[in-house]
Amino acid sequence: MRWTRAAVLAATVSIATAGCGVGPSDRPAVALQRPAVADTTTTSANPPPPPDAERPETDLGWGECPRSVLDSLDLESASTEVIFDCAEFATRIDAAGAIIGNFRAGAMRARLPQTPTDAPPVVLTSGASRASTATLAGLAFGSAAPLLAAHPIVAVDRRGIGRSQQIDCLPPEIRRGLADNAQFGPDSSDPVAQMMALSRDATIACRDFLQPYVGTFDAPHAADDIDELRKLWQVEHIMLLGIGNGANVALSYARKYGDHLARLILDSPEPVDTDAVTRTEYAVEGAEAAVAAFAQRCVGVGCSLGADPRSAIIDLVSRARAGELGDISASAVLTGLAGFLGDPRADQATRAAELSDALSAARDGDLDPLRVVIARGTAATESDGQFVNRCTDTPLPPTPSKATELASTWAERYPIFGEGAAVALMKCAAWPTTTAAPMPETSTVPVLVLGGVADPVVGRDGQPSVTGVLGAAGVQFSTLTWQGFGHPVSTHSTCAQQVMRDYLEGGRLPSDGSVCPA
Repeated sequence: MRWTRAAVLAATVSIATAGCGVGPSDRPAVALQRPAVADTTTTSANPPPPPDAERPETDLGWGECPRSVLDSLDLESASTEVIFDCAEFATRIDAAGAIIGNFRAGAMRARLPQTPTDAPPVVLTSGASRASTATLAGLAFGSAAPLLAAHPIVAVDRRGIGRSQQIDCLPPEIRRGLADNAQFGPDSSDPVAQMMALSRDATIACRDFLQPYVGTFDAPHAADDIDELRKLWQVEHIMLLGIGNGANVALSYARKYGDHLARLILDSPEPVDTDAVTRTEYAVEGAEAAVAAFAQRCVGVGCSLGADPRSAIIDLVSRARAGELGDISASAVLTGLAGFLGDPRADQATRAAELSDALSAARDGDLDPLRVVIARGTAATESDGQFVNRCTDTPLPPTPSKATELASTWAERYPIFGEGAAVALMKCAAWPTTTAAPMPETSTVPVLVLGGVADPVVGRDGQPSVTGVLGAAGVQFSTLTWQGFGHPVSTHSTCAQQVMRDYLEGGRLPSDGSVCPA
């Protein structure tokens, strides 16, 4: 069912459910730690331990996931023993009661055959970065034993994304224009101006469609949905894992419902308290670093892009920008590339040949494999629901003249992603700017913050903004850095999973500045 006013105002929803079995690989987890790089938050004597989470008293109606879900997440090809179940639940459109009615939230649960049935679950949100259910599914493609052997994980999709009630508000021509960064517009010589026009038309279309609910797609409302789940479970405390943009949702939950938190993990968090240009540049730096890491691995396995994969990718993006790949725009190539590098699948790093072969085929004139990569990236990251949620959360964008200047500057500084990212800053330019979600002012729950050195979704340099907010609030935290490339850390690193498990079990943080190898 897609988002309609009649559906939103329904007082009840049916709860559909499901499960599938998949199975494990045994990669050893190697932990490496170094001394703390900073004297972080709490150095005072023995703070009281955080409360423990509770097992749900009343659970959702878990059942077999629909075939469409299994196919979209490619779960039939997974080789691990992870068991997935699906469910839905009703959540109030506005917890404060200003707008009456419910909408349907989608959830997915992952567990192993040996996961204790009485273990409290971990709630996962990846916000608008990618459907939370898709992020959770990434655990099926590698060794998930350190985490799932101890606790089931329940992913809750943000409004309009994944298995939650869908939004279909963009006319096809506007959706395509935004996806192509206005490359094929009537005046392609000024893509920034074209994107401004598309942003205006997209904003009008979606805000008209969503009235009077348009103000309910921000991170605080997403936090309300998670608390609705807590209430349905009839528990006082939950464990929360916020990934990417989902870290903003988790921080909003900590501010609004901090008394109900037992554990909080922020994995590859999006920067907070930063402007749109800074946030975007962090992501571009991470994406360029991920391409460099991919290129190194590609050379190591003798992939089809040859001795210099990075240069081959730069050339292909340039050809797409010049119109030499037919109807495939440069933005579409970058969406496919970033979507692949940011795929949460735990086996992503072993799939260098898959991406290499698609790119080299396009270089040689066969565009079909590249179209497949682009379609996957677009489906994962470019839905109408993601447009609405991201624009709602996006800080004030730059002026068109500044974006034009950045397009030139970034094209030289970041030759793969820079120019396109600068133009894309205008995607939400017409969306009314909202006040940034307030950050927690205090918390008694220690926080584990994970980050990677080459993250193509949020970058690396944004992590200090998050730890800065935690430190200012007097929150005890520790950071852990994964030395691999990809997003997020938790689906890729068994070393990090073990650290997470130790924290979830006893509430004890690792040494600040800990490191997990690639």
